Amino acid sequence: MTRKTKRTIGMLAAVAVAALVLWLVLRPGRKDAIMLETAPVERMTVRNSVTATGTVEPVTEVEVGTQVSGIIDRLYVDYNDVVKAGQLIAEMDKVTLEAELESSQADLASSKTEYEYRLKEYTRTKTLYEKGLVSDSEYDQAFYMYETARNTYQRNQADIVRVRQNLEYATITSPIDGVVISRAVEEGQTVAAGFETPTLFTIANDLTQMQVIADVDEADIGQVKEGQRVEFTVDAYPDDTFTGTVEQVRLEATTESSVVTYEVVITAYNPDLKLKPGLTANVTIYTFEQENMLTVPTKALRFVPDEELLSEIGVTFRPDTEQAPSGTRQV
Repeated sequence: MTRKTKRTIGMLAAVAVAALVLWLVLRPGRKDAIMLETAPVERMTVRNSVTATGTVEPVTEVEVGTQVSGIIDRLYVDYNDVVKAGQLIAEMDKVTLEAELESSQADLASSKTEYEYRLKEYTRTKTLYEKGLVSDSEYDQAFYMYETARNTYQRNQADIVRVRQNLEYATITSPIDGVVISRAVEEGQTVAAGFETPTLFTIANDLTQMQVIADVDEADIGQVKEGQRVEFTVDAYPDDTFTGTVEQVRLEATTESSVVTYEVVITAYNPDLKLKPGLTANVTIYTFEQENMLTVPTKALRFVPDEELLSEIGVTFRPDTEQAPSGTRQV
């Protein structure tokens, strides 16, 4: 092989290598394949809920006070004591009230004697007046004295009823069966029953039956109905979830810092007595619950392909004012 022939073959090989490199650099890239993810259609429970905060309270709570003023003489119960209806829980000093009763009894006896005397006198005068033996002025005087004595006697009868009742009020008993959750007085303390009855004790009826008063925002109150299931937690027992039921949706609105809320009463069974009055509850009210519903992942409803992919299948994006070309579909 001549030198000229070798040179020609070398030039052709160099050109072929250069062409191969150029083709590798400039060749069109492979389009990414379309990957489709699939998921099974499943039956699940679908729920919608409203959240709120509230306060745990006893279902029945009674404030025990006194209608008479005086000094607390004896206290027979303390915090957390279990009491029965009619049980003696406190006594007030009765010395003054007993003295008032004795005075009223004396006034009643005196007025009764005066009334009986004036009645006899009036009866005699009336008989003589009917026979014309006394003047009109004497009859009128006798009648006046009789009426005055009768009114005084009736007033003293009413007064002694009031004094006896006040003496009974000095003995304070529990109006219900329950537990003492608050005591506001001490022995020897003076209480004044003026325009407002002072509270001595607060008694809760049954701590196994509690309720949560939840404040629900005005934007959510339209979804809340009686009978809906409720779950709530309290900070005292973060690992426990308590259940309840919406018992009442109160119509009165409360406005605080321009936020309008409505009170929702939720019953809560408390057999272990874990729920204590005053605890803050984090409430979830299930406004919608449907079991065994067909469900699909939300991603299946949110697929948005790009324009290049759509153009390959004859779909184009165009403004509503433009007309789609023939043979294409407008989205």
